[in-house]
Amino acid sequence: MNETIMAAARERAAGHRRRFDLRFEAYFATLPERLDTPPLSRFTPRCLDLLRDLSLRGGKRLRVALLYEAARLVTTDPVPGLAEAALSIELLQTHGLVHDDLIDDSPRRRGGPSTYYAYRQDFPDADRTALGLAVLAGDLAAFLSMRVLLDADVPAELRRAMLEVQLDAAAETVTGQIVDLERDFLPVPDEEFLHTVCEYKSTRYSVLAPLRLGLLAAGEDLARHDARLRRYATLVGIGGQLRDDYLDLFGDDAATGKTTGADLRAGRRSYAISALLAAADASQRAEIESALGDPHSPTETVHRLRDLARHLGVDAKLRAAMHRHADAARTEARTWRPHWREDAVAFFEGLPLANVLPPE
Repeated sequence: MNETIMAAARERAAGHRRRFDLRFEAYFATLPERLDTPPLSRFTPRCLDLLRDLSLRGGKRLRVALLYEAARLVTTDPVPGLAEAALSIELLQTHGLVHDDLIDDSPRRRGGPSTYYAYRQDFPDADRTALGLAVLAGDLAAFLSMRVLLDADVPAELRRAMLEVQLDAAAETVTGQIVDLERDFLPVPDEEFLHTVCEYKSTRYSVLAPLRLGLLAAGEDLARHDARLRRYATLVGIGGQLRDDYLDLFGDDAATGKTTGADLRAGRRSYAISALLAAADASQRAEIESALGDPHSPTETVHRLRDLARHLGVDAKLRAAMHRHADAARTEARTWRPHWREDAVAFFEGLPLANVLPPE
């Protein structure tokens, strides 16, 4: 039964992704004509090209699926404003990726160079220029994210409500980035702190905001349902972050499009690294700490610490936590049946399990 529910959720999400990717490509194709930019500038077209490249290069588009399926909880009719909301969500994601990679000094994203490193290749002898252009590219994506909502052909009151959701989500995500950096100054962050980072840095804009936007566009009263949306979003968000942190330590570069061990080299005390530190003895912890935050830590060291993590059962612990949160999210989604369309609720039951790794 679980496999059937998960397969249906994956199939629906894949359909949303295919349709959105075509729309996203069309948006970037016409953006240079609609955006008033200095006609003599060479740097501005390059900026737009890099944003387009990063935006279209990949991603699961889970936020888009959540948005459309949230509207489907209320109605199967076409819902005005969803297309613009989807563009807004993914442009805000592009903003986050550009700045994330800048903060983390990450060379790769989605199987290609990060925006920051693309600029470093463009300006090998002008580091400050590369840095400044990467910051501005991320800023531009954020402003475009808000602008696109204003183009939605919906009543002004709804446009304002949707814009408020996105502006709040964007501001909260920035505070999440700040707390994310604060986390890495703690010897071993406790679970509550890790959950707080996850909620502000990713859950609120990746899960909660799409749910709110979809329901708003479909005419639903958010106040009646906000508590249940928050419970579900929190559980799905933590499960997704546990998966990402797991893959950073135990995953495969070719499959993830990112360099394995990036969190270790960047000194990030992620769920995986924190669990490893907590499970290690004094001598093992000293070895971990010596590699933590070393951007030049060799692959052999990463592999040795990955093997240590497996020996200490960290991989099994993370997998168990993923599935615990996925099961709790499914249980929460089941309580939605009296409030919304039953066949639509099934997607939200299947999504949490589809979004984590299968048990070994």
